Amino acid sequence: MDGGRTVGLVVAAGSGTRVGGDIPKQYRSIAGKAVLAHAVDRMTAAGVARIIVVVGQGQEELAVEALGGRPLPAPVTGGATRRQSVLNGLEAIAEAGGADEVLIHDAARPFLPAAVVQRLTDALASSDGAVPVLPLVDSIARAGATLDEPVAREGLVRVQTPQAFLFEPILAAHRGWNGAEEPTDDAQVARAAGLAVATVEGDSGLEKLTFEEDFERAERRLAATLVSRTGLGFDVHAFAPGTSIWLGGVEIPHDRSLKGHSDADVLLHALTDAILGAIGAGDIGDHFPPSDPQWRGAASSIFLEHARSLVEARGGIIDHVDATIICEAPRIGPHRDAIRARVAALLRLSSERVSIKATTTERLGFTGRGEGIAAQAIATVRLPSMTRGTEE
Repeated sequence: MDGGRTVGLVVAAGSGTRVGGDIPKQYRSIAGKAVLAHAVDRMTAAGVARIIVVVGQGQEELAVEALGGRPLPAPVTGGATRRQSVLNGLEAIAEAGGADEVLIHDAARPFLPAAVVQRLTDALASSDGAVPVLPLVDSIARAGATLDEPVAREGLVRVQTPQAFLFEPILAAHRGWNGAEEPTDDAQVARAAGLAVATVEGDSGLEKLTFEEDFERAERRLAATLVSRTGLGFDVHAFAPGTSIWLGGVEIPHDRSLKGHSDADVLLHALTDAILGAIGAGDIGDHFPPSDPQWRGAASSIFLEHARSLVEARGGIIDHVDATIICEAPRIGPHRDAIRARVAALLRLSSERVSIKATTTERLGFTGRGEGIAAQAIATVRLPSMTRGTEE
């Protein structure tokens, strides 16, 4: 697919009341990550480079928190109905220059397989639209207070999302919708406008999260497919003339600075290597060579966020990081909470999943002589069991 001309429209504007809880279901957490974030990450991993998220009125802050700094445009505010929310998203795409194809997806179906996306976009070569479907396998019957007559299931399917369309025709179809009742999905809008909608094989992993038991099942499913892995990181930087140092993304006043090609944040370097090690992705020098002038003086937060993004792209979860800063000075205690909070924000973790410690070497070695600072770190990451190093 053309990553620049295929746009993913993730609709997360519902109230999610049937599942219960204090927040809409698209912002609830599964395996440490919001449902909306799962949906966006799966679509990104499937090769969709441009993604627009539509959220409900007043949900903008929830969405920003759930997405945690992912490089997306500002969320589009939806309407009173799903159809209006989709139209608002389509209009936003049009205002941003349009697209060739659009994948309209419900955030409540977060576990999108890349194979489904490929089947949908392939189908657009010969059709105005395409939807993933699954056959009905249960007996179907009408029911009131008692069971009524059975309904033949031959020819009936369950329709899922994402639903793929050529952009201009589906935009026109939504603009021209005048049905007496609200449509159940975008394929209904497309068919009403005379568009041809093909079907492709869906996936059981695309079941919609509707009730509490759906969330429990999703938690169990993810836990069963993830394997825990551990990585170690270690880094050293010598002191140099200056007036402050960077540690854990926090600038600390000091009578010297740390020497390095980037900002020499020894703690973030150790954490970055720990995460890269856990996923088998080499070390920080492989991704940000010190010989490359673009990284001269760069903020080390870029390195840590990159390592985190690699975990997310592989469907993984960072469970915990633990780091020890080794130095005689400066004193770390007064800055520990700020460092912990900054690292947690960079990794999109709660502070409870980040541990920052400090120690001295009792005046022994180069750190004991005040020649520099060292840091060591360990990261615990869970990855899908089929992931092997950097092969994805």
